[in-house]
Amino acid sequence: TGIISILILATVMDVIVPWVVKMSSLFELFFVNNVGLPFNTGTVVYFVLLVGVLIWGVRYSIRKKKVLLNTIVLAFIFILIGYSSFFVLIIRANAGVPINENNPEEAISMLSYLNREQYGNWPLLHGAYYNAPLIEQNDGAPVYFKDKKKGKYTIVGHRLENVYDPRFTSVFPRMWSDREQRHIDSYKQYVKGTPIRVTKSDGTTEVRMKPTFMDNVNFFLSYQIGHMYIRYFMWNFAGRQNDIESQGGPMKGNWISGINFIDNIHVGNLENLPDAFKNEATNKFYLLPLILGFIGAFFHFLRSHKDTWVVFLLFIMTGLAIVVYLNQYPYQPRERDYAFAGSFYAFAIWIGMGVLAISEMISKYAGNKKIIPIVVTGICLVLVPGIMGNEGWDDHDRSGKYAARDFAKNYMGNLAPNAVIYSVGDNDTFPLWYIQEVEGFRTDTRVVNYMLSSGEWYVLQLGKKAYDADPLPFSISPEKYDKGQNQVIPYYPVQFRDIEGAIELESIIDFIKSDDSRTQLPLRSGEMINFFPSKKVKITVDSAACVDNGIVPRELAHLIVPEITWEIKQNELYKNDLAFLDFMASNNWERPVYFTNPAVVEKVFGADEYIHLEGAAYRFMPIKASDYNDFIVGILIDQSYDILMNKTQWGNLNADGVLIDRESTRNIGIASQNFMRVSRALIRIGEKEKAKKLVDRNFDLFPTSKIPIDYFALPFVEVYFKADAVKEANDLSKLILERYIQEVNYYLTLDEGWEKTYDYDLNQAFAIIQRISQIAKEYNQEDLSKQVDEFILAKLEELKN
Repeated sequence: TGIISILILATVMDVIVPWVVKMSSLFELFFVNNVGLPFNTGTVVYFVLLVGVLIWGVRYSIRKKKVLLNTIVLAFIFILIGYSSFFVLIIRANAGVPINENNPEEAISMLSYLNREQYGNWPLLHGAYYNAPLIEQNDGAPVYFKDKKKGKYTIVGHRLENVYDPRFTSVFPRMWSDREQRHIDSYKQYVKGTPIRVTKSDGTTEVRMKPTFMDNVNFFLSYQIGHMYIRYFMWNFAGRQNDIESQGGPMKGNWISGINFIDNIHVGNLENLPDAFKNEATNKFYLLPLILGFIGAFFHFLRSHKDTWVVFLLFIMTGLAIVVYLNQYPYQPRERDYAFAGSFYAFAIWIGMGVLAISEMISKYAGNKKIIPIVVTGICLVLVPGIMGNEGWDDHDRSGKYAARDFAKNYMGNLAPNAVIYSVGDNDTFPLWYIQEVEGFRTDTRVVNYMLSSGEWYVLQLGKKAYDADPLPFSISPEKYDKGQNQVIPYYPVQFRDIEGAIELESIIDFIKSDDSRTQLPLRSGEMINFFPSKKVKITVDSAACVDNGIVPRELAHLIVPEITWEIKQNELYKNDLAFLDFMASNNWERPVYFTNPAVVEKVFGADEYIHLEGAAYRFMPIKASDYNDFIVGILIDQSYDILMNKTQWGNLNADGVLIDRESTRNIGIASQNFMRVSRALIRIGEKEKAKKLVDRNFDLFPTSKIPIDYFALPFVEVYFKADAVKEANDLSKLILERYIQEVNYYLTLDEGWEKTYDYDLNQAFAIIQRISQIAKEYNQEDLSKQVDEFILAKLEELKN
């Protein structure tokens, strides 16, 4: 039954659902491309035929009394009814709403959505390791585009299928991702490997260490199962150390039980764990839910092993089976415990049965059998859900917290009218979308997710009006942003109109969008692709337009430069890079441009010295930052001071009882950096009192009693000293010192087996303590300096011994 159930599940997921949609897309292609009928005709015909066949099947099976056929047809109908909820996506996409990811507006794009093609492919049963040499790329499935001008679906390219050196492939490959260097570095920790000599594309050879199958299995067991499933499972039923994300290591994000001798073996001595590694997410369940669940599972198996297998299948298919399917690489962008919630629900069934098991066991030996179930249930309620609720409430309580909304308003609230703000990823963008979509806040501004603009559907949406914000002006036609068009534009240096030095960005864009064969490069396949001829770029500034359109405040007009020059730092432009540069060339100094983080465009728009911090957002202006070398970007000092002191809200995070979770901690770090940069700028221009007030404001909003102090606070110490706030500087120094003294003392009390694990952390803690000593000496704080030096000497002597 279990095997049949898995086969049925695979049939539903891999055959019925995709092929129902695939057949719809095939009908659509035939009726539109071959017959010449309007878009969606094939889809309508297909579903009319499908419904007709199903109705006929039901009537035929009843009339002929074919029970099995009737059951199969009805089961198929109910599956389709269940999946019909996906029509909402198509209806919504065709409504043209402002937030419309992937735009699944018809059968062909819906099939792409269901197949999760936007996430790429990863190997499951067979594939290549992360360091496999790429031999060639073959054309795979065609990519279709809905060409409204031609009234048909055109093939704009093919999905590439990579062919790798077969010596570096394996069944069940777990170490496969070469997307980032840190993935590769993490894999290498597990590889003993087999050396194999390979020939590189330039004809030279090198030796690569191919992972052995046991290396592969070791990564699967220790990281994918141990770190990415069992750890999450134990969070729920044993206890949790804290919510600090990690890739391993005994101080961050492990499971714990609250039973010292078990935890000491597992993660080292927790009694002296530094305060910085304790937070609301420290939960101790003392293994009680886990034990009760095991009792329940054993009891369930003894009573009805068939029922047990049903629950066990639910447990496995929503837990370990997902681990196998996802094939997760290291350094996931966030903790993934939510992916396995179904597995935890299944185990909770056995926890419930554990109460019944204990009740029945005690009833065998007790006199009053009627009262036993009540007593056992009461005790179990207190010891399991009672303890779990008590321990887990504080790190799940979101009452009084408005951080996501307020941080979004801090970005958007002080933008110039009709502005465009570029965000980076989901965490930056979704709060901005929320306050526009739900609260109607600053609907005159346009939010652009830089990462999403690598998709043609998103670039096309940017060319349409959203809320009260006008479309982005692009000079490149929508057709040239379509699927398969201008995916990658390589750099190929040529002499451009006898121009030496930087070339006008508008001319570069005109070159890229030209259909002239002289502006294109031939590929081996015979296809012609666009390229860009120069990395040295400039934009000529229209100073009057900058002032008239609010790009530059009138009082700063005298600082406007005649042109901005920079150098593109990469050898290719991707679609999102092209869309950004196209907008910058076509904007004609009409709309102010901001960034949540200017690093997102630094490789293609290396104009950092013209980007200025203004409160929470970064404003692009044709004014060179006088403090560029010191602060990476410029700072609008007066505006930023006013915004940070008077015009921002911070989600009530300083209030008692309001949770500061991991994501809020990340955003607090970003905000504190802005407070630090502006306060340092104020010191530089002699505004000591304002600098002190701004630092005070930072620690009022983000109190050290709720947010662990760290080395990022060291610049605040120097600001206090330079602002003549000696007491505040010393107090803050002592808080930082206390944190890292705790760490050093903790590391030195650990058993010998943990020493290497903490080498880096121990050295870092000593370096920070030493830096405090240097600052104290620099500002003539002899008592503090002496205290620090004595501690360092004592601990170094302890290490030597």
